[in-house]
Amino acid sequence: MEDIENIELAYLSLDDYQELKAAMIESYTSMPDSYWREHQIETLITQFPEGQVVIKINNQIAGCALSIIVDYSQFDNAHTYKDITGNYTFSTHNKDGDVIYGVDVFIKPEFRGLRLGRRLYDYRKELCERLNLRGLAFGGRIPNYHKYSSALSPKEYIDKVKRKEIHDPVLNFQISNDFHPTRVLKNYLEGDSNSEDYAVLLEWDNIYYEKKETKAATTKKIVRLGLIQWQMRPYNDLDELMQQAEYFVDAVSGYRSDFALFPEFFNAPLMADDNHLSEPDAIRNLAEHTAEIVLRFSKLAISYNINIITGSMPEIAEDNRLYNVGYLCRRDGTTERYEKLHVTPDEAKVWGMEGGYKLEAFDTDCGKIGILICYDSEFPELSRLLADQGMDILFVPFLTDTQNGYSRVRHCAQARAIENECYVAIAGSVGNLPKVHNMDIQFAQSMVFTPCDFAFPANGIKAEATPNTEMILIADVDIDLLRNLNQFGSVKNLRDRRKDIFELRKK
Repeated sequence: MEDIENIELAYLSLDDYQELKAAMIESYTSMPDSYWREHQIETLITQFPEGQVVIKINNQIAGCALSIIVDYSQFDNAHTYKDITGNYTFSTHNKDGDVIYGVDVFIKPEFRGLRLGRRLYDYRKELCERLNLRGLAFGGRIPNYHKYSSALSPKEYIDKVKRKEIHDPVLNFQISNDFHPTRVLKNYLEGDSNSEDYAVLLEWDNIYYEKKETKAATTKKIVRLGLIQWQMRPYNDLDELMQQAEYFVDAVSGYRSDFALFPEFFNAPLMADDNHLSEPDAIRNLAEHTAEIVLRFSKLAISYNINIITGSMPEIAEDNRLYNVGYLCRRDGTTERYEKLHVTPDEAKVWGMEGGYKLEAFDTDCGKIGILICYDSEFPELSRLLADQGMDILFVPFLTDTQNGYSRVRHCAQARAIENECYVAIAGSVGNLPKVHNMDIQFAQSMVFTPCDFAFPANGIKAEATPNTEMILIADVDIDLLRNLNQFGSVKNLRDRRKDIFELRKK
């Protein structure tokens, strides 16, 4: 597969039809002639445009999800695909219905393995919540059933799949995406010989659903943060280190986190092989891994559908100067680079590292964020400049060896949350590296800070990890609360600045 430059979730357009048709034929090789005609796609787009979406990779259709809204009470639990689609006319679509019914989902074979299907289902879930509908439902194929039909009933087959005794690529995927089987549907889809014409009715319940006769649902921008409190330990090579990194990405992604935050210099264990060299030479050898690490993190961001903040790593610039940098790897395949502006005296003295010059807030699918590396969080001007650019969440990857060093980062980060009416997430490393010079011990407690007002925790701490223990920390933050704070807070730090007597600007 060619390099991924961009991933886009977009509404399906009738102009996409010829490419869509080819993608359907390629995806359903076991069911010849199983593609939607142009007039059927036109009907879906006309009736329910928000329910018809495609994923495009490098502007090429990689997958598609089609759906309708139905009044679920009008259908028998033993319905067929013909019943639910009105004999494929979609006359059953009801804009006042209560359930989104999945008509079709497919991913082209060449793009499978990138977890694109989960993106489509996550979109349906978010659409369901936004429209205040009761839930999602669809008939799921069981394409491996024909291998076991002589010995197992459909129910027995499903039970064995749930217990992981049998692998079914479709049903396993649905269950892993929070859909629960409710019953077996007989003679559901004509021509599905691999499933022996059986299907499983799968449902997902919207826990935020409120009946329309009560009060309307309120849409909130809830962002889930995943912080990795990383254990420093020896690794044989880069592959082993990135295997551990993927383990944590998988863990926080499993909780549907929107961001994964790694600590500063999380890759320092790779310097162990160069411990016989001088510290400046060892750190420069470590910098040779940075480009490859960024590439791998970008692939993980795409594959696990999560925005990854890579902590920081040494990087050698074209002028041969050594900087401390990190990358934001978005889940759409794009990346951004950020720099540590204030290096510590130790970084300058021992490694010959220099401070960078780049400071900017980054747009993401969860709002604007800022990233400051460790010592930079102790300079309030930087976060204030980011706040002026619209930052909602400040991420601080750090590395501190002693508790007093950690306390400086922790208390300064908490102050930044109050000053700038934003959330601040800090993540550090724990443990020790006895075979790496200038990287002996680490002390950390990863945390998520909030402003201090009635809508937030009284102590300004949303979540905190256990000190000096390898773990992940998951926390939800509500961006709409920041908007409310800015307008109606007990104090208004951003609005009440005395700009008549002072100003802050970037040169």
